[in-house]
Amino acid sequence: MQLTRQTDYALRVMIFLGIQQDNRLVTISDIAYHFDISRNHLMKIVHKLGQMNYIQTVRGKYGGLRLDRNPTSIRLGDLVRDFETTLDVVDCKKLTCPVTGSCDLKPIIQKAQEAFLAVIDEYTLQNLLSNPADLRSLLGLDASEELPLQVMAVS
Repeated sequence: MQLTRQTDYALRVMIFLGIQQDNRLVTISDIAYHFDISRNHLMKIVHKLGQMNYIQTVRGKYGGLRLDRNPTSIRLGDLVRDFETTLDVVDCKKLTCPVTGSCDLKPIIQKAQEAFLAVIDEYTLQNLLSNPADLRSLLGLDASEELPLQVMAVS
């Protein structure tokens, strides 16, 4: 099973927002810059995160994004389910396979998928934020959380 890029980016957004001190507002451009990913693609993901009440979006000149809930209340399994269009590893109905009626692979894969979700359900966003200083450093954020001037100018 492989998570889609949309889910991957949603997790990155949540991590970035989770490491902000004092619930500071950040922009989509801030996140795109620090992860070196497409701003346009992030806009769709951020919109969906806002609709699902994972994040708060503040409009206007001094607007931005921040978490809308405590990281301990955001289960990773819920986030994955909300962003993945399907969690099926194999779609036997879509494939033409002569043994579909007698094959025991589908229930085995289904059980593995359920195990994956059960494990990921044990963790919250807070588990991904156990080393915020290291995360900030790796993303090029200094201890004071100030963004480089060229990033702040982009909106």
